[in-house]
Amino acid sequence: MSILVTGGAGFIGGHIAQRFVERGHDVVVLDNFEPYYNLGIKEHTVERCRELAAEGEGSYDLVDADLRDADVVDDLVGEAEYVYHQAAQAGVRTSVEQPKKVNAINVDGTINLLEAARNSDTERVVVASSSSVYGKPEYLPYDEEHPTTPVSPYGVSKLATEQYARVYNEVYGLPTVSLRYFTVYGPRMRPNMAISNFVSRCLHGEPPVIYGDGTQTRDFTYADDILWANEQLLETDVADGEIMNVGSTDNIEIKTLAEVVRDQLAPELELEYGERNDADAEHTHADISKANDLLGYEPTTTIREGVSQFIDWYCANEEWYDPLVRKS
Repeated sequence: MSILVTGGAGFIGGHIAQRFVERGHDVVVLDNFEPYYNLGIKEHTVERCRELAAEGEGSYDLVDADLRDADVVDDLVGEAEYVYHQAAQAGVRTSVEQPKKVNAINVDGTINLLEAARNSDTERVVVASSSSVYGKPEYLPYDEEHPTTPVSPYGVSKLATEQYARVYNEVYGLPTVSLRYFTVYGPRMRPNMAISNFVSRCLHGEPPVIYGDGTQTRDFTYADDILWANEQLLETDVADGEIMNVGSTDNIEIKTLAEVVRDQLAPELELEYGERNDADAEHTHADISKANDLLGYEPTTTIREGVSQFIDWYCANEEWYDPLVRKS
């Protein structure tokens, strides 16, 4: 199949692009290489996808362009059967500092893509949303009926993104699905995420730094589980028009997470604490019943298993990955 992956040089988009190339599909990646974090990680992802394409039956093409360029988006969407929309200006804290930029990329860019898709023969648009749409919990775990009251411009932009996708499905008949990701981690993850920071600091004999008192909880989801959910949407239309959680259901306190990393790498270190950002969510925890019912989704990796696997990957790739994390 011909598949367009927006943001396909980034963390999640890069894994999706790589998986589809491995499966023999023809993949086109749109990415503007926004220097939100060290671009060496994206460059490594692109190199790996090109290697796989050269070795197998799939193909891989990279377009260095911006989602806000409607002409480019029209051309690329028009040639794709499936669109995996992963591109976004990431970062809750960045969104607090630059809300207009986040809205322009995440909302206006998404409308460009949806407009292009409804005027083409696109089979399905799969949209990456976020648990950030929920905001402060009224109850946990979050199901999809939980009120959506995001506490950051990033969360607002993701809520708008998924709602536009829903409306384009209902009004124009465009097949869309939005997946609310819960704190995804794994190989090649962004260097400014808690797990990569904890691992890097411990490997260098530096204490992990926790922002806040460490009682915040997160539903960390391993990249392979996210990939599984996305792959199913090449094969089924039962979820068209739907919005659903994709998490692990296995939430953990940030303090405990730091201890898990510390104990595996440098048990002699003490934890350190810094000031918490008010825009950061207090707790996340996914109810995945809907994704289970519609897709058969069942996460396979617990947080402790996933952290151990990530540490192993980090150490095996430390030569190129660690310097990029340290520079972030």
